[in-house]
Amino acid sequence: MAASTRQWRGLQAYAAKRDFTITPEPQGQEQQFRSQALSFVIQKHWASRLHYDFRLELDGVMLSWAVPKGPSYDPAVKSMAIQVEDHPLGYNSFEGTIPAKQYGAGEVIIWDRGTWEPMGDPREGLEVGKILFRLHGEKLAGLWELVRISKPGEKKQDQWMLFKKKGDAWARSSTDYDVVTALPDSVVAHPLGLVEEREPRAPPPRKDEAPDLANALPIKKLPKSFAPQLARLTEQVPSGDWIAENKFDGYRLLARIEQGRCRLFTRNGHDWTDKLQSLANAVDAMGLVDAWIDGEIVVVDTQGVPSFSALQNAIDSAKSESITYFVFDLPYVGDTDLRAVPLRSRRLVLKALLKERGSDRVRFSEALDAEPSQLLGAACRLGLEGLILKDPRASYVSERSDTWLKLKCQKRQEFVVVGYTVRGGTTNAVGGLLLAVHEGEALRYVGNVGAGFDAATARDLHDRLRVLETDTPAVERSSVKPGRWSRRSAGNERWVRPKMVVEVAFAEWTPERHVRHAIFKGVRADKPPQDIGIEQAVKKRAEPRKAKLVAPVVVTHPDRVIDPSTGLRKVDLVRYYESVAEWMLPHLAHRPVSLVRAPQGVTGQLFFQKHPETRVPGLGQLDPDLWPGHAALLVVDSAKALVAAAQMNTVEFHTWNSTVRKIDQPDRIVFDLDPGEGVSWGELQEAALLTRTLLHELGLDAWLKTSGGKGLHVVVPIQPRLAFDAVKQFSRDVVAHMARVIPQRFVAKSGPSNRKGRIFIDYLRNGHGQTTAAAFSARSRLGTGVSMPIAWEQLGEVKSGAQWTVLTTREYLSFRKSDPWAAYWTRRQSLAQAVKTLAAARRDG
Repeated sequence: MAASTRQWRGLQAYAAKRDFTITPEPQGQEQQFRSQALSFVIQKHWASRLHYDFRLELDGVMLSWAVPKGPSYDPAVKSMAIQVEDHPLGYNSFEGTIPAKQYGAGEVIIWDRGTWEPMGDPREGLEVGKILFRLHGEKLAGLWELVRISKPGEKKQDQWMLFKKKGDAWARSSTDYDVVTALPDSVVAHPLGLVEEREPRAPPPRKDEAPDLANALPIKKLPKSFAPQLARLTEQVPSGDWIAENKFDGYRLLARIEQGRCRLFTRNGHDWTDKLQSLANAVDAMGLVDAWIDGEIVVVDTQGVPSFSALQNAIDSAKSESITYFVFDLPYVGDTDLRAVPLRSRRLVLKALLKERGSDRVRFSEALDAEPSQLLGAACRLGLEGLILKDPRASYVSERSDTWLKLKCQKRQEFVVVGYTVRGGTTNAVGGLLLAVHEGEALRYVGNVGAGFDAATARDLHDRLRVLETDTPAVERSSVKPGRWSRRSAGNERWVRPKMVVEVAFAEWTPERHVRHAIFKGVRADKPPQDIGIEQAVKKRAEPRKAKLVAPVVVTHPDRVIDPSTGLRKVDLVRYYESVAEWMLPHLAHRPVSLVRAPQGVTGQLFFQKHPETRVPGLGQLDPDLWPGHAALLVVDSAKALVAAAQMNTVEFHTWNSTVRKIDQPDRIVFDLDPGEGVSWGELQEAALLTRTLLHELGLDAWLKTSGGKGLHVVVPIQPRLAFDAVKQFSRDVVAHMARVIPQRFVAKSGPSNRKGRIFIDYLRNGHGQTTAAAFSARSRLGTGVSMPIAWEQLGEVKSGAQWTVLTTREYLSFRKSDPWAAYWTRRQSLAQAVKTLAAARRDG
């Protein structure tokens, strides 16, 4: 009876505040109590201010709290929660617009939904002011608590605190992960699936945990040969439960022990026991009778980092005492096949063996105890090759599998050598290697490498390759285009039979699928040439109805203040760029980019960087030949690069008007409306419309964005056919025409004195090498405004060029129903007729 009375009174309060002939919200109706799991919903509500409505089903209604800042996985963050009137169950599916002048007017989306489990009696918890519960949602999971902090009846609305329970498996530091920033969108428009299924949180094994050998199988005889499991390359740190290990910079090696004697085999079955006899003796000393052990051999340098070249020297010189064998799997031991046993249990067995019988030469590859997203950055900073991630529940399979993944700090793979050039001034040293990969049965040329080998290595490579020389190239001769390092050797390439495999690190693949900025790492004697192709990164299976999840990165110095006027911290800026990457990258793709860096925040000294004179890890570099006489230009073509730049205190991203495909022919024109002193915002809005009108009369469509500062940008996409000078001249003529026709509003000369009370439409940004702040870029000034693409129809509603900021942009995008620039990407316009029309207008005027 009490529950029914409370429900009726709660829904009375709900109904009394709403006019259901106007608002689309559901009317409150009494619901029969249900026996299935209790539901919860969190609605993101942009009313007079943004907040989150947190609702728990109980006794046929939704208990409701308004949470201004939203939930946090960090137990240290206590989120204020104001209890409001109960809502009907039908409200759980409500998304839409509450009309103006109605209670709660604004936009509503369903931010999270799922089921909840009360820990104890929730009705008693409501009375005493303490509700402990578990959530099973698409964004929230684990144990949470609501605690009332005001006395009942003391205030008009009871005040509570919502927080994550400390010690819960799902708890995370707010500097490591902010769920509100990372996942800002509707789960109706972008469903995620239950977070517990995406990222299962299994407790780590106890030190005394016994391995689960239920799937172990008896064998009569140890297999003579054995193919190892291989890892797939991936570009993103995956979510979920993974065992993370160092990706060793060495050779894969399998140890077969039969009747106490060890033989060592490469991944392709070559017997290297004689090459590595001292290591085989170290494995013998373990005292195992029968086993197959899987691992990697490395040589660790004086800095404690595995060195691939040092490993090669140790093997080739037959001095293998410096080689260490890191072992990580045990497919067979004794008379037992462990391949179907979960990896976590196989590792427990192997670790126990190594603890009892291992040595400095044969060591267990320890798992790294941290989130993979944190570990990758640390591994790269230490100079390691990357990480290997393994599913702890998976069986061992003798093939490349998604249950083992590899993450590399830089692009790196093997290539077949199809030719070489001789170093200038010598007759017995290699100057560069011509590289190829297999595509089907044929070899395709993919560029060259001329860096990374010293004089001794260059002579050794020459001796090895000279005996492989042939008159017939293994690739199409016409496809070989030597880079700058070998232009003087063009036509003097020496072709070789495709027998040698080398490992090469490189910055990126060019549009022609050639390696860029390649560095030689070593010869791979363990891999046959016929197996070498372009290594493709595994991608997530297409799930068009689900939102894209990006693993967050660890932010160094997260609390450094970037903007003292708003309290914006470095972690906020990095998370902002992380969250808008999908929106921003199309505006950055394939364009040279300049960075505005603010190490001391926006009030300190700013640095403008367009060349890699200061290394920014993660950013790509363009071929220096694109701008002869200058250093390489920077490019931001991935979310990883975008966030890496933000990590290096980059606030602004500026781009050229051309792309690398046609670097000297712009594919857009930018008109930057820069108001002088005394120009009102309304006058600037009118100026943008006048500019659009003129462009329309010239037959050109234009798109609009705020500058993030005081102005507006009018952007015209064009066909990349004209040189920069011609495009800049056209933009200057447009500005001159505007200034001549409406001199009281526009001026064609820059400078504060010329612009007083008038607007300068900056055409200078259309020159070669000039840049404009990219869409979604923050601006390095107090307030940290953002350059926001908008529809022309929105212009009248916009209050300033800095209306959107780093702190508000991503939330605004959560509620935006369509992309106002959607048609921009397919619109390419010729300037030929526009030039003629403008010239005629100038003559007539």
